[in-house]
Amino acid sequence: MDGMFDKAKEKIQEFAGGNSDKVDQGVDKAAQFADEKTGGKHSDQISQGADKLKERFNGGGDQQQ
Repeated sequence: MDGMFDKAKEKIQEFAGGNSDKVDQGVDKAAQFADEKTGGKHSDQISQGADKLKERFNGGGDQQQ
């Protein structure tokens, strides 16, 4: 099953490399949705997570997590 996630990660990184604006929009939309669903209780954490995702997929390199 790890192989499946590795392949998905590679595909996302390939897409992100040439579509950083779309990645940012998608992450922002997901963060806004999560913030609304939690009633704003976790806004800081959601914002930090969104920023890290954008960094990761828009030039953050091949970092291991």
